[in-house]
Amino acid sequence: MESYATAQQVFAAGLVFARVGVIVMLLPGLGETFIPPRIRLSFALSLSLMMFPLLAGSAPPLPGDGAGLGGAVIKELLIGLMIGGVLRLFMNSLATAGEIVSLQTTLSFAQTANPMQAQPSTTLGTFLGLIGIVLIFATNLHHLFLAAVVHSFDLFPFTRSVPVADAGQLAVETVGKSFALGLQLSAPVVVFSLIFNVATGLVGRVMPQFQVFFVATPLIVLLGLSIFALSLGVIGIVWIDRYRELIGSFVPV
Repeated sequence: MESYATAQQVFAAGLVFARVGVIVMLLPGLGETFIPPRIRLSFALSLSLMMFPLLAGSAPPLPGDGAGLGGAVIKELLIGLMIGGVLRLFMNSLATAGEIVSLQTTLSFAQTANPMQAQPSTTLGTFLGLIGIVLIFATNLHHLFLAAVVHSFDLFPFTRSVPVADAGQLAVETVGKSFALGLQLSAPVVVFSLIFNVATGLVGRVMPQFQVFFVATPLIVLLGLSIFALSLGVIGIVWIDRYRELIGSFVPV
């Protein structure tokens, strides 16, 4: 390939593609499992070729042995996994909210195929996940994803070692925040379910012959879904704002 590019240029481009490819494979919206892997990798390759002229000068020299070459590639893969994994983990907040709402409205048995997770999940969790993908593209948040990919080479240059401890702490914090946010997003339905169950319990205590189960089940489904539908706008606004704050840790917003 010396007639087209030097070995140093191929090595630098390979490092860029290693990091960008892993991030793109994990990005919400762009890296979903229902998108063919070849299309995702083709997009990552195109993005890497566009970024290569800006980053070629900062790449380390070509290692003299295979171990050094493999170590450099693995380091870029780990950095890509850290960034893409954190952005992907935050999507669990919508799945958590859907699971909680399904439990509170007795709809947890309603399972459907989730295209984001490639496995069945509750219908409401899948619905919220699809809404999250729509909001990402409707609010141009995917532009910030691409900006985070480019800015990652400033935060984690080729010469910097992988911050394993910081990455682990960030992953744990992200998981905790996503579950807390999921509970906050489902709070209206949780509060309603608590009040409704206490009320039906009192009615059953006062009137033992009253068929509480047959009367309460349709009501909790109807009223719970109504409250969930009314709170969808707030759920979308709060979630997208929190996601934008998370991306702000990788790129100035």
